[in-house]
Amino acid sequence: MSTQTEQQSTLISTAIKQISHIATLPEVTIKIIELVDDPESTAQDLHELIAYDPALCSRILKVVNSSFYGLPGQIGSINRAIVMLGLNAVKNIAIAASLSKLFRGGRLTSSFSARDLWEHSIASAVATKLVADRLCYGLADEAFLAGLIHDIGFMVEIQYDRNKFIEMLDLLRPDASGVPVTAMIPTEVKVFGATHEDFGAGLCAAWKFPKTLGIVTGHHHDPLLLPAEDRPLPCMVHAADRLVAGLEHGFRMDLPSLEHDQGVLETIGLSTDLIEQIEAELPEHVENASKSLS
Repeated sequence: MSTQTEQQSTLISTAIKQISHIATLPEVTIKIIELVDDPESTAQDLHELIAYDPALCSRILKVVNSSFYGLPGQIGSINRAIVMLGLNAVKNIAIAASLSKLFRGGRLTSSFSARDLWEHSIASAVATKLVADRLCYGLADEAFLAGLIHDIGFMVEIQYDRNKFIEMLDLLRPDASGVPVTAMIPTEVKVFGATHEDFGAGLCAAWKFPKTLGIVTGHHHDPLLLPAEDRPLPCMVHAADRLVAGLEHGFRMDLPSLEHDQGVLETIGLSTDLIEQIEAELPEHVENASKSLS
């Protein structure tokens, strides 16, 4: 490990230790993740675990009965929700319920608020899931979660050193549409010594998330630098990020251009026709998801 890499690793570890209030997921959420990732677990096991948290039960039922899922009739029990959606989808709703609390807070500057970033995260989750569905990758649940957490590193930066984050935003000087005049990644390195990708990957490791999610948070801006077998999910998030940044009020400070990388599109087989189809459907899906998850 080079001296620079070692220093960066120490910085990330220090930052995450200092923000223990967000670096630790609620105990019930951690147990849900562990349970769902255990191949021997059953729907009944998950039901019994969630039943101990009435607030989480209510949140899950609210999402399940929202127009985002479009299920027939009202689902009145967690057990039925698990049967209808599957363990992974319910796990993702539980994680989303936990994460939404981290993105609360006022506007830091005229160009940034944590709430805007959360709306972008929800939109990215929806778009990544749509991309995975259209491409028949069989990763719909994992894709949703990958899109949801891809920018979580920004929250680490904010909680670790708010003043530095504001300094970085001042250096970016985004215009009225949110387009920065300078590139964010090198600006983050200049101010923090690491990027939101680095901090996000570190947080995923602290949360003991699956390796694939750490790869997404750490490489959604440069997925083609990854080994071929690790590229599909980060490439989907890379494409989804640009799709949702074009929406009204979309967060795009880390994207000087919304132009799709042809290499990324070719890697996952995403055609121009499919992009246009997803763009047409996206606003309605995002609106439905935002109502249920915000």
